[in-house]
Amino acid sequence: MNITVFCSANELAERYTKPARDFARLLGEHGHTLVWGGSDAGLMGVVADEVKAAGGRLVGVNVGMLSHKTYQGADELVMTADLAERKAVLLARADAVVVLVGGLGTLDEVTEVVELKKHGLHVKPVVLLDTEGFYDGMRTQLQRMAADGFLPRPLDELVRFAEDGAEALAYLEGPSA
Repeated sequence: MNITVFCSANELAERYTKPARDFARLLGEHGHTLVWGGSDAGLMGVVADEVKAAGGRLVGVNVGMLSHKTYQGADELVMTADLAERKAVLLARADAVVVLVGGLGTLDEVTEVVELKKHGLHVKPVVLLDTEGFYDGMRTQLQRMAADGFLPRPLDELVRFAEDGAEALAYLEGPSA
Protein backbone atom coordinates (compact mmCIF):
# COMPACT_ATOMS: atom_id res chain seq x y z
CA MET A 1 0.00 0.00 0.00
CA ASN A 2 1.22 3.53 -0.75
CA ILE A 3 0.72 5.47 2.48
CA THR A 4 1.07 9.22 2.22
CA VAL A 5 2.27 10.72 5.48
CA PHE A 6 1.87 14.39 6.31
CA CYS A 7 4.07 15.63 9.17
CA SER A 8 6.37 18.35 10.41
CA ALA A 9 9.75 19.19 8.94
CA ASN A 10 10.79 20.60 12.33
CA GLU A 11 13.09 19.03 14.90
CA LEU A 12 10.76 17.83 17.65
CA ALA A 13 10.93 16.41 21.15
CA GLU A 14 11.17 12.64 21.71
CA ARG A 15 7.51 12.55 22.83
CA TYR A 16 6.64 13.26 19.16
CA THR A 17 9.48 11.52 17.35
CA LYS A 18 9.18 8.14 19.11
CA PRO A 19 5.53 7.50 18.08
CA ALA A 20 6.40 8.64 14.54
CA ARG A 21 9.39 6.26 14.44
CA ASP A 22 7.24 3.41 15.79
CA PHE A 23 4.63 3.97 13.07
CA ALA A 24 7.28 4.30 10.36
CA ARG A 25 8.95 1.06 11.46
CA LEU A 26 5.61 -0.78 11.23
CA LEU A 27 4.97 0.74 7.81
CA GLY A 28 8.30 -0.57 6.54
CA GLU A 29 8.04 -3.97 8.24
CA HIS A 30 4.60 -4.51 6.69
CA GLY A 31 6.03 -3.86 3.22
CA HIS A 32 4.27 -0.56 2.57
CA THR A 33 5.63 2.41 0.65
CA LEU A 34 6.05 5.78 2.35
CA VAL A 35 4.92 8.67 0.15
CA TRP A 36 5.91 11.90 1.86
CA GLY A 37 7.17 15.43 1.34
CA GLY A 38 10.60 14.21 0.28
CA SER A 39 12.49 16.16 2.91
CA ASP A 40 15.34 15.08 5.16
CA ALA A 41 14.42 17.76 7.72
CA GLY A 42 12.88 17.17 11.12
CA LEU A 43 10.18 14.57 11.56
CA MET A 44 10.05 14.01 7.79
CA GLY A 45 13.64 12.78 7.84
CA VAL A 46 13.06 10.68 10.97
CA VAL A 47 10.09 8.91 9.37
CA ALA A 48 11.92 8.30 6.08
CA ASP A 49 15.00 6.92 7.84
CA GLU A 50 12.89 4.52 9.91
CA VAL A 51 10.82 3.25 6.97
CA LYS A 52 13.98 2.68 4.95
CA ALA A 53 15.72 0.88 7.85
CA ALA A 54 12.68 -1.41 8.20
CA GLY A 55 12.78 -2.36 4.51
CA GLY A 56 10.06 -0.08 3.18
CA ARG A 57 10.11 1.83 -0.08
CA LEU A 58 10.35 5.66 -0.18
CA VAL A 59 8.63 7.98 -2.66
CA GLY A 60 9.50 11.60 -1.98
CA VAL A 61 7.42 14.43 -3.42
CA ASN A 62 9.32 17.64 -2.93
CA VAL A 63 8.91 21.19 -4.15
CA GLY A 64 11.50 23.33 -5.92
CA MET A 65 11.74 25.97 -3.19
CA LEU A 66 12.70 23.24 -0.67
CA SER A 67 15.04 21.25 -2.91
CA HIS A 68 17.98 21.99 -0.60
CA LYS A 69 16.27 19.74 1.99
CA THR A 70 15.65 16.81 -0.36
CA TYR A 71 16.09 13.36 1.18
CA GLN A 72 18.91 11.66 -0.70
CA GLY A 73 17.95 8.02 -0.09
CA ALA A 74 14.50 7.94 -1.69
CA ASP A 75 13.70 5.14 -4.13
CA GLU A 76 11.80 7.64 -6.24
CA LEU A 77 11.74 11.43 -6.15
CA VAL A 78 9.12 13.65 -7.75
CA MET A 79 9.81 17.39 -7.91
CA THR A 80 6.85 19.76 -8.12
CA ALA A 81 6.60 23.42 -9.05
CA ASP A 82 4.73 24.58 -5.95
CA LEU A 83 3.01 23.46 -2.75
CA ALA A 84 -0.41 23.07 -4.39
CA GLU A 85 1.00 20.66 -6.98
CA ARG A 86 2.88 18.83 -4.23
CA LYS A 87 -0.35 18.25 -2.27
CA ALA A 88 -2.11 17.02 -5.39
CA VAL A 89 0.68 14.56 -6.19
CA LEU A 90 0.87 13.34 -2.59
CA LEU A 91 -2.85 12.57 -2.63
CA ALA A 92 -2.80 11.08 -6.13
CA ARG A 93 0.01 8.68 -5.16
CA ALA A 94 -1.75 7.60 -1.94
CA ASP A 95 -3.83 4.55 -1.18
CA ALA A 96 -4.27 6.01 2.31
CA VAL A 97 -3.24 9.12 4.26
CA VAL A 98 -1.80 9.23 7.78
CA VAL A 99 -1.27 12.56 9.51
CA LEU A 100 1.39 12.82 12.19
CA VAL A 101 2.06 15.90 14.30
CA GLY A 102 2.79 19.04 12.34
CA GLY A 103 2.34 22.76 11.96
CA LEU A 104 0.47 24.98 9.54
CA GLY A 105 1.59 23.07 6.44
CA THR A 106 0.32 19.79 7.90
CA LEU A 107 -2.93 21.45 8.96
CA ASP A 108 -3.37 22.80 5.42
CA GLU A 109 -2.72 19.35 3.95
CA VAL A 110 -5.12 17.46 6.20
CA THR A 111 -7.96 19.96 5.85
CA GLU A 112 -7.69 19.89 2.06
CA VAL A 113 -7.63 16.09 1.95
CA VAL A 114 -10.68 15.85 4.24
CA GLU A 115 -12.53 18.56 2.28
CA LEU A 116 -11.91 16.69 -0.99
CA LYS A 117 -13.14 13.49 0.63
CA LYS A 118 -16.23 15.28 1.94
CA HIS A 119 -17.11 16.16 -1.66
CA GLY A 120 -16.51 12.60 -2.86
CA LEU A 121 -13.40 13.47 -4.86
CA HIS A 122 -11.56 10.55 -3.25
CA VAL A 123 -12.43 7.66 -0.94
CA LYS A 124 -9.01 7.05 0.59
CA PRO A 125 -8.85 6.43 4.33
CA VAL A 126 -7.50 9.35 6.37
CA VAL A 127 -6.08 8.72 9.84
CA LEU A 128 -4.78 11.28 12.31
CA LEU A 129 -2.21 9.83 14.70
CA ASP A 130 -3.20 11.69 17.86
CA THR A 131 0.15 11.63 19.64
CA GLU A 132 -0.04 13.10 23.15
CA GLY A 133 -3.56 14.41 22.36
CA PHE A 134 -2.08 16.70 19.70
CA TYR A 135 -5.25 16.60 17.60
CA ASP A 136 -7.78 16.76 20.47
CA GLY A 137 -8.75 20.31 19.51
CA MET A 138 -9.26 19.33 15.89
CA ARG A 139 -11.34 16.32 16.94
CA THR A 140 -13.53 18.58 19.11
CA GLN A 141 -14.00 21.06 16.26
CA LEU A 142 -14.88 18.35 13.75
CA GLN A 143 -17.34 16.78 16.21
CA ARG A 144 -19.03 20.17 16.62
CA MET A 145 -19.19 20.63 12.85
CA ALA A 146 -20.82 17.21 12.56
CA ALA A 147 -23.27 17.86 15.42
CA ASP A 148 -24.26 21.28 14.05
CA GLY A 149 -24.86 20.00 10.51
CA PHE A 150 -21.77 21.33 8.72
CA LEU A 151 -20.65 17.91 7.49
CA PRO A 152 -22.78 16.13 4.89
CA ARG A 153 -21.30 12.75 5.85
CA PRO A 154 -20.66 11.09 9.20
CA LEU A 155 -17.35 12.17 10.68
CA ASP A 156 -16.01 8.61 10.94
CA GLU A 157 -16.43 8.26 7.16
CA LEU A 158 -14.20 11.29 6.64
CA VAL A 159 -11.42 10.79 9.16
CA ARG A 160 -10.30 8.43 11.92
CA PHE A 161 -8.24 9.21 14.98
CA ALA A 162 -5.71 6.65 16.23
CA GLU A 163 -3.87 6.65 19.53
CA ASP A 164 -0.75 4.97 18.13
CA GLY A 165 0.83 3.69 14.94
CA ALA A 166 -0.31 0.11 15.47
CA GLU A 167 -3.94 1.24 15.68
CA ALA A 168 -3.55 3.42 12.60
CA LEU A 169 -2.02 0.63 10.53
CA ALA A 170 -4.52 -1.96 11.77
CA TYR A 171 -7.34 0.27 10.53
CA LEU A 172 -5.67 0.79 7.15
CA GLU A 173 -4.95 -2.91 6.68
CA GLY A 174 -8.32 -4.04 8.06
CA PRO A 175 -11.30 -5.25 6.02
CA SER A 176 -13.24 -1.98 6.46
CA ALA A 177 -10.52 0.16 4.88
